[in-house]
This record gives sequence, C-alpha cells and structure tokens, in this order.
Amino acid sequence: MKRQGLVSYIQILTLFLLAGCGLNRQETKKVFRYNQPEGIPTLDPAFSKTQAIMWGVHQLYNTLVEPDSLLNIVPSLAKSWDVSDDRLTYTFHLRNDVFFHDNEAFAGGKGRKMNATDVVYTFQRVMDPAVASSGAWIFNGKVDKERGFKAVDDTTFQLTLLHPFHPIMGILSTQYCSIVPKEVVEKWGKDFRKHPCGTGPFQFHFWDEGQALILHKNPHYFERDAAGERLPYVDAVKVTFVDSKGTEFLLFRQGQLDFVNDIETSFKDEVLTKTGQLKKEWEGKIILSKSPYLNTEYFGMLMDPENAQMKGSPLKIRQIRLAINYGFDRVKMMTYLRNSIGTPANSGFVPGGLPSFDPEKVKGYRYDPAYALKLLSEAGYPNGKGLPAIKLISIPNYSDMANFAANQLQAIGIPVQVEVIQKGTLIDQVSKSQVPFFRGSWIADYPDAESYLAVFYSKNPAPPNYTRYNNPTFDKLYEQAIRENNDSLRYTLYQAMDRLVVADAPVVPIFYDQTAHFLQPNVKGMINNGLNMLELRTLRIE
Repeated sequence: MKRQGLVSYIQILTLFLLAGCGLNRQETKKVFRYNQPEGIPTLDPAFSKTQAIMWGVHQLYNTLVEPDSLLNIVPSLAKSWDVSDDRLTYTFHLRNDVFFHDNEAFAGGKGRKMNATDVVYTFQRVMDPAVASSGAWIFNGKVDKERGFKAVDDTTFQLTLLHPFHPIMGILSTQYCSIVPKEVVEKWGKDFRKHPCGTGPFQFHFWDEGQALILHKNPHYFERDAAGERLPYVDAVKVTFVDSKGTEFLLFRQGQLDFVNDIETSFKDEVLTKTGQLKKEWEGKIILSKSPYLNTEYFGMLMDPENAQMKGSPLKIRQIRLAINYGFDRVKMMTYLRNSIGTPANSGFVPGGLPSFDPEKVKGYRYDPAYALKLLSEAGYPNGKGLPAIKLISIPNYSDMANFAANQLQAIGIPVQVEVIQKGTLIDQVSKSQVPFFRGSWIADYPDAESYLAVFYSKNPAPPNYTRYNNPTFDKLYEQAIRENNDSLRYTLYQAMDRLVVADAPVVPIFYDQTAHFLQPNVKGMINNGLNMLELRTLRIE
C-alpha cells in the first residue's frame, strides 16, 4: 500500500472506531491516541517482556508497589508493608477499596473486590511451568512456589523469600506482577491474552489485532488526585498499529496521534538539531520532552560453545569479541544517527541513571581501531585475513546502526554482514539461542543495577541471559550482591561484575538511552521516569 493510501486508510479507520465507540471528539470525549509500530502480541501480564506489552498492561492493571517519577518504590495496591529482621518475610497491607473491572466471569458481570488470594494466585501463576511465563525468572530461586506466597486474610499478603534478596521490592513493581483475577483467567484460558481484566485506570473495550486497541476509562478506579478528583482524566486510549515509523510521524504531524515515542531516522534531521534540540521551525507546533531512560542498546554474542550455531564461529574467540567492541565509533554513531538522543556506551552494560553507575570504576570500550587490529593479530587473523564472515541480525528500526558498525568493522578487516528481520522473529530466535550475533536492548525491569547484571547470571534462562554467558566468578559476586543490604558494598560488587562483563565481552554496548517524547501542544501532565513507562493516569487533553 502506498504511503498516501495508507494514511487515508488510517484516517478512515480512526473516524470509524471513534464513532463506533462513542468517542468522537466533537462529543467532548478526551481520547489519548498513540501508535505501537511493533504491535502488541498479548495483554496477559505474565508475558510482559517487551515495552509494547508493558505499556498496554500498565493501563489495565496495578501492582502491589510501583516506582514514582524518581524511581522510588511507593504504594499502589498495597498501602504499606513490614519487613522481618532477617529480611526474609514481607507483609503487605492491601487497600480495601479496589475492584476488578466488570467482566462476565464474575457474578452478575460486576467486578469484585481484589483481595490477598488474588495476589497469591497471580504470583504462583507466574511461576507455573504450565503457563510458561517469560517472567518466571523473577521468582525462580528466590521464592518457594507453594510456601512462599500466603494470604493471611483478605487484606494481608505475605511473601517469604528463600534467602534475602535486596531488589525484591523492585521485582514486585514489574508488570509481570500485575494482579489478575483467577475467574477471568480460567474462563478464557490461553485467550486471556486478548480478554484482559485488571484493576487499572483503563478497562478493555475493543481490539482488532493489527488495527486498533480501544481502552475506556475505569469509572471505579481507586486513585484520586490531590483535589479529590478520580483518576484518570481522559475518557479513553486508542492504540493503532501502523508498522512504519515514518507513517506514524506523518499521522502525528496531521494531528491524528497525540504522542510519538522517538521518531523515524528519516525525520530526525528535519525535526532535531545534531545536539538533540527541537529546531526553531517546530517550536510551538510540537512539544519535545526528554529524560534519562534505563535502557542499554547493544549487540549480543552467543557464548555457549556447545551450541551448534557456534560451530566454526570466530565469536568464540575473546579477542575477536573485544576487537568488535573497539572497532567502531559510538560517538559519531550517536551524533549522526541519533541526533545525540542518548549517550555513547563507553562504560559497561549498566547505564547511567542508577546510583551504582561510575564510569571511573567501570572502564568500557573506546573507539580504537589500532588496538582492534592488534587484537585481531592476537586472535590469529592479522588485518582480518582469513576471518570468516560474521552475520549480525538486526531489526528494521536499528538497521542503520547495525550497518554503521558493520561498515567501520569491515574497514579494519572484520567482515560483518547485516541481516534484517522482524522484531518478533528475532526475539523468538534469540530466546531459543539460535542467533550467534544479534541486536538487543535491555530495559530495566526495576530501578536497580541487578536488573542488568541478571542478564549474565548463568543460572538464568533466556530471557534474561540471551547470550548464555557463564562465568563462575561473576556468579559468585552476583549471589553475594543480592544478599548484601549495605548499598555501598553492593554497588562495589555490581561494579566488579560489570568489569568482568567488559573483560569477557559477551555484548557490545552501543548506547545508554534517553526518552524523546513528541507531544501535541494540548497534551498536558505526562510524567516521565527512567523506566519510560507510559503513564496516562494524570494526563490531560485540553
């Protein structure tokens, strides 16, 4: 379909959906509209492994606790909590005024009150092998599935750990821990993914997969603002699934979208300066909101020597992996391909924005082609002579960065060939350890460096350990760190682990991200935090 035809199609679809759902803006309904280019494969919180899913789930569900704008853990469904002296038992006191959305699975179709038994069911479900949740790793090895979760009474939930684990409160704030009702899950079975029911600020209304998702305001939502007005302020959320970032920005320029998360490469130079500022001709027409984002973009390398994909692969050689890291210019890449949105990853895998981050204590990789050539010689491939071709698998949105790195690496004798496939396919193949060299990103599940270092813990599956990295020294430090309650000592352990990752080079850190949100001028009150969670509870459309 040609671009003009596609835009016209989306315009027609927008009018049809808004009219059909009683949300025409002429009727003064406030509808927040955004596009999700990669689609939303599921709205089941147990599978919240991508940002697209997390954003959708966050509108429909709540967790016991959540991070605020400064990434402090604050109450949500839980009003308060107590921690035992041995740091093994956490007792949560739940709100008594929270109801699930109306659903035919409930008596009379009316949403019932959420209670501690729902929390037990939710967490046990995440751990259930039959469910095969991509988030099972958050509890595995930390909690006993049968004895670790207990409903003391309707408003008291107790979590008992197998051993102290400092980041547990952050874990409980992840979308995997969104509370779900057993009746609805059992009614729909595997189809629960497209029949969501939670306690969140918005409730499910309509979903034509691949076309549009409509959420309506939850009229019984428990949160209110400081003036006593019930949240959320907008009446509905409309998500479209146009897979072209270019078309997405055209729709935004035409006023058909209220928000765009980052923009397609071909529009960056038109809208942004090389230093990441809005160009003067756009001032007043759109709003640019930037903030730090706990996301590390990287290329990952499979580290399992027994994997058939690694037979004959030069990536098994540490010097080759290091040469790749030293062989391309991250600063130039960020300036010209990202218009300085983000920071070159010249430290380790853990990004800035976390208290343990210290580029002086974790020295990463610099652009040093001469040193890269030295490493190639040490590996037995002087100037790359005889080095087998290395295939780098990327997704369309990051193909320019993959090609930039490949071109610079080829110039020093490292024959990298870029292949572009769809994001869903890449995630599936990487999860199955089928790709030796791949583009990846790791968004913090919670605001602690452990969320990044868990990516390299050998006892973790994929996700999060997509590279299958296995270093006993790293594992020992990791196990020591998660039991350490002294922040200063724990940060020292985190930094030691990050230095090991730099030395072994299972990944090629590219950049530490920054959000670039583009908003229509009439959108007010959007709150950003380092997790780049789409927060719509306090947003207004004027």
